Amino acid sequence: MATATFAAGCFWQPEVIFRNTDGVTDTRVGYIGGQTETPSYEQVCTGRTGHAEAVEVTFDPDKVSYDQLLEIFWECHDPTQKNRQGPDVGTQYRSAIFVHDEAQREAAERSRDDRQRRLRATIQTEIQPAATFWPAEQYHQQYLQKRGLATCKI
Repeated sequence: MATATFAAGCFWQPEVIFRNTDGVTDTRVGYIGGQTETPSYEQVCTGRTGHAEAVEVTFDPDKVSYDQLLEIFWECHDPTQKNRQGPDVGTQYRSAIFVHDEAQREAAERSRDDRQRRLRATIQTEIQPAATFWPAEQYHQQYLQKRGLATCKI
């Protein structure tokens, strides 16, 4: 098994998309990229912790490649938005790829550059080393599924 971590705005919708991908064995939503230990949702929402809402994806590389997960990441949000997705505004909603090793970094940069060639607007996605992933509160885990919703896209 391998791990990938993506921030694509609010974590609820990307979690559903990744969880429903063949080869993905687990997903968790949470916070990454900030300086506060064990941040709460309320703290992250202030914008002062530096964290992004993100999805940690556990996957079987024999069934789904990291490159395929990157394609899903690019398709499930607008990477040209800086610190926002739709009505959600703030640094916690930024677009970011948190890489777990050099191979992921190279793949993410190659994928970003390929995607940029297809877009007019500039991609704002950050590519950073993965740091501590703090799982979000239990009520955020599989949030849409628990409420019988398939999507929260606008």
